[in-house]
Amino acid sequence: MVLTNKLLLWQIACYVIAWILSLCIIIPMTLHQDEFKGHCLLFSTGVWQEADGQFLVSWASQAYCNYTIFVGVVLFVVSVIQIYRMYMYIHRDTDSSFLSAFVDVIGCLFLCTLTIIAALMITLGFMTWCQNMTERFPSCELAAGQAIDKKDGIKTDWFYMELGTAQFGVWASFSCWVALAVFSMLKLCSYHQIQNMRVSMYRERQNLISETLKSQDNVNPQFVDGGGVSGAGGGGTSSANPGIN
Repeated sequence: MVLTNKLLLWQIACYVIAWILSLCIIIPMTLHQDEFKGHCLLFSTGVWQEADGQFLVSWASQAYCNYTIFVGVVLFVVSVIQIYRMYMYIHRDTDSSFLSAFVDVIGCLFLCTLTIIAALMITLGFMTWCQNMTERFPSCELAAGQAIDKKDGIKTDWFYMELGTAQFGVWASFSCWVALAVFSMLKLCSYHQIQNMRVSMYRERQNLISETLKSQDNVNPQFVDGGGVSGAGGGGTSSANPGIN
């Protein structure tokens, strides 16, 4: 139980971190879409026009940004639920069952899959955009704040910081959920080991009981035979006394 209690504390700490990191995905990606007038720069490409120096953008699907925001919301909700759930375990001085620990393992692995997909989308999509920005500017960071697309009316003041924060948040979230999956597996293995110990102790107890019953069965007939011999000897002595008299 000491191992499971330590794991429970580690799980709560990781869920709190995961909750904070989910905000690092939701907030900057939402602000980015608002500043870009509903457009998503992930995987967006275009060409620089020589006439006015503007960037003629071929906007990619909004599904890339919407998916990352969706993943952030899912991580936020699950983290809040798990924090409350783990807190109640500590408050009641209990812990999850074997079944709930198994569900935690499956859930963490599923969320790890969703998060790694979102992380690849943000990283690769941002790299695609920055490759276009570096065709005109020395670095992608210097493109922030420049009026590169007046036609669409986008605001580029904070896109580099927003996407950088989202990128950090999603990769850190992935690491955090991998750690939570490992903790859940360790707890599941601990429960499995405890269950095996209980089964082994039950079998040993049954073996000791059966051996005790067998030994008692072997000892009882000796006491019965001994009682019969003593009774016969006593009868012979009493029958000899009348002859003496």
